[in-house]
Amino acid sequence: MATAPVEKKVTAASAGAYVGSTALLAALVAVQDNSRLIEWMPNGATPFVLALIPAAITFVGGWGTKHTPRTGNLR
Repeated sequence: MATAPVEKKVTAASAGAYVGSTALLAALVAVQDNSRLIEWMPNGATPFVLALIPAAITFVGGWGTKHTPRTGNLR
């Protein structure tokens, strides 16, 4: 098993996924009583469109974070 430290990219993407998912759940709770905020979307597309929020935050977090240089042999 590898004992290398966790890369900054993985940490940033994981934190982004957590924050994005939490924000999405909070938005869904807020919208539950006020569906006008998402009524412009077709019902079948709503889950897919809403799932893009944490995915986009995760992508930006992983893309924007610098790569952690690896040292040594990590077989």
